[in-house]
Amino acid sequence: MSGHSKWATTKRKKGAIDAKRGKIFTKISKEITVASKIGGGDPDGNPRLRLAIIKAKEVNMPADNVKKAIQRGTGELPGMSYEETIYEGYGPGGVAVLMDCLTDNKNRSVAELRHIFSKGGGNMGEAGCVSWMFNKKGYIVVDKAKVDEDRLMSLALEAGAEDFKNDESSYEVITEPSDFETVKQALTDAGIEMDSAELSMVPQNYIALEGKEAEQMVRLMEALEDHDDVQNVYANFDVPEEMME
Repeated sequence: MSGHSKWATTKRKKGAIDAKRGKIFTKISKEITVASKIGGGDPDGNPRLRLAIIKAKEVNMPADNVKKAIQRGTGELPGMSYEETIYEGYGPGGVAVLMDCLTDNKNRSVAELRHIFSKGGGNMGEAGCVSWMFNKKGYIVVDKAKVDEDRLMSLALEAGAEDFKNDESSYEVITEPSDFETVKQALTDAGIEMDSAELSMVPQNYIALEGKEAEQMVRLMEALEDHDDVQNVYANFDVPEEMME
């Protein structure tokens, strides 16, 4: 049982609401710009850009927004310069928290994130304090109601998946980052609808939370996700499914 899939699924459901606010468009635009700057504007030769464009399509981001974000990255249009950085910390109950950030002002980001942690019952940590507890993996979540377990497991493993897990209401498919797109495409070709599919930092183990600590942790995750400079938040908590809702 893992909190990871529950949070990934909750985020996906929230996505439609976030998109209305435009916040998720801004975050994806940043990622597209940085990916284009690092690896060029052709998604065929730039896996990071390709994944960012897929995310943009999933939330119905206008094609013109995508094009302009790429052009800002390649220098064809003027734009803000973003710095990639990883911040780490602890949530309620000693939960490990890892954040991918893109910022134009690291001092501002650190100050604001430290305030969010403090308000949410946690604290920022030093570089490296929790990152060793996570492994970069391809991570796919499929609702149990949408597919037969044996069929999904067979398809995923044949396509190169590393692991297959059975959670309360969903299946988790874990891949090496290099195999992620192949496995995802195999499931797409088989007509399997995924609740979540992303390159993620997957925890090696989980901390079970209940009651007040669980509520605090969910609120902290929401506050961190909501911050403009935070692209992704990963944490090793496990809370009851009804609390995620």
